[in-house]
Amino acid sequence: MGALVWLIAGIALLAAEALSGDLVLIMLGVGALAAAGSMLLVDSVIVSVVVFGVASIGLLVLARPALKRRFLLGPGLRTNVDALVGASAVTLSTVDTTQGRVKLNGEEWSARSYVDGQVIDPGTTVTVVQISGATAVVAEQP
Repeated sequence: MGALVWLIAGIALLAAEALSGDLVLIMLGVGALAAAGSMLLVDSVIVSVVVFGVASIGLLVLARPALKRRFLLGPGLRTNVDALVGASAVTLSTVDTTQGRVKLNGEEWSARSYVDGQVIDPGTTVTVVQISGATAVVAEQP
């Protein structure tokens, strides 16, 4: 019976986290689920309370700051086309300042050379300097 109470409390806390978004309730919810597991194994209220406390405090002190940095403060995380800048690509056709094709991140992209007058031969490894619309602007790697 005690394990069921911990289980319900854990699920309720995890669900409430969806409303708060502060990553506190999820840590308490995981602590409650750990307490439910300990209650099933040991069947002791004192042990389950200790497990809840240790797990919750440990998660709040150790995991929450790292998760908060990772998920909530993510402007340093590059996504979409921004993540492609600096990536390597291989030319599929001759690339010059007006046209060409490269294989970038497993996909074929239109491309053009970053350096005016530069012609890059097929099969050359290049670096993406910027994404301009649907065109990768590339430069030959040194």
